[in-house]
Amino acid sequence: MKIPTNLKHKPVVISENYENVDGRYAYETDAKGLSLGLAQWNDRGKVEISAKVWRHTGSKWSRQSEELPLHRVLDLAILVCRTEQYFREAYRYKKLYDEDNPVIDRIGVQGDAMTVAVCTENERIDEDIELFRQALSHDSELIGERLKMLSSILKEMGY
Repeated sequence: MKIPTNLKHKPVVISENYENVDGRYAYETDAKGLSLGLAQWNDRGKVEISAKVWRHTGSKWSRQSEELPLHRVLDLAILVCRTEQYFREAYRYKKLYDEDNPVIDRIGVQGDAMTVAVCTENERIDEDIELFRQALSHDSELIGERLKMLSSILKEMGY
């Protein structure tokens, strides 16, 4: 399925077969493609690049397609990596987190720090964190494969 080029997001680099590799949803997903392109929110003279997940309902392109600035995509990747790292050792805590200090890390970015923490405001956090751990463990092969690829590409780039 071809990603539309007549909408506000202007694709430049695309993956039109994303539906074949969408994790455990592969071949059964509405996420049909990914693109990097010119953001739909661009103003005159101010151009930003965004990443977009293109969703298709079967009959039309969905409004649930997501578009994110590249720095947010990378911030999400950082959050995924730090979360994966945290849960490798979370078993040490009775409730999978330190109730007295739910902050996992502060990651320096752009002159400040992104706080990564367990959401203790969630009234069902004790139940939800266990479900989250189980789901993370269940998907460890899918996530691990992508993290290894990301690591390899970053090394090739000199990072």
